[in-house]
Amino acid sequence: MKYVGAHVSAAGGVDQAVLRAHELEATAFALFTKNQRQWRAAPLATDVIDKFKRACEKYGYTSKQILPHDSYLINLGHPVQEALDKSREAFIDELQRCEQLGLSLLNFHPGSHLMQVSEERCLATIAESINIALDKTQGVTAVIENTAGQGSNLGFRFEHLAAIIDGVEDKSRVGVCIDTCHAFAGGYDLRTQADCEHTFKQLGDIVGFQYLRGMHLNDAKSAFNSRVDRHHSLGEGNIGKTVFSYIMADSRFDNIPLILETVNPDIWIDEIAWLKSQQNKADEAAA
Repeated sequence: MKYVGAHVSAAGGVDQAVLRAHELEATAFALFTKNQRQWRAAPLATDVIDKFKRACEKYGYTSKQILPHDSYLINLGHPVQEALDKSREAFIDELQRCEQLGLSLLNFHPGSHLMQVSEERCLATIAESINIALDKTQGVTAVIENTAGQGSNLGFRFEHLAAIIDGVEDKSRVGVCIDTCHAFAGGYDLRTQADCEHTFKQLGDIVGFQYLRGMHLNDAKSAFNSRVDRHHSLGEGNIGKTVFSYIMADSRFDNIPLILETVNPDIWIDEIAWLKSQQNKADEAAA
């Protein structure tokens, strides 16, 4: 079973994100549980939590179909202790908000060394940050997103993801989310069937598909291996549609949230319908 959706707005309350996903005929969705550009947010009120849970039940969304994203401000590999502590505190809060909402995944960007420490030191700090946060929470898996490698951001190589996972003590609560745009910009080609086979073989060999907890399905305005993070609508960028058909036909991507972060929300409903059609086509071919 494929779960397909988009990162929808939670304006007006997190329960509104559920309604917006339903209106898109989505079988998965992503959201921010607080303002992603602020450090602090008011605690989730009991009535807000209840409304979110009731909406999920009403529209048939379970926690495995929902991939919340943490604040963009958090840097779990920050080289300065005071800033690192602030990021760790905020990350724990994000995990706790997921706990309260009954969610089992939290997607996050790993972190940046800011040209102040080595990649290896930063990756070790990120793993340590995850360990601290998991120790203070329960029931939520920390899902590391690959990055495009812009600036000093780490996570653009599969080896970075594997190194972080290696440093996490509770491997039952760590996973990865692969963003197709980020992978392409980070040097993993996805333009042809053969490219997809090669890239996902590397993912399996280096990270392991057992850690795959979600995907972001985005075409790319940026060029291959450019290390520039610029999303585009499916089929309108430099990747093309092949990889998205490939993902919808491959059982390795079953039962995880497949989330659009493409640039035109007005056509998300069409993109979701097209993705579903690719799975139907693959199912018919296999029958």
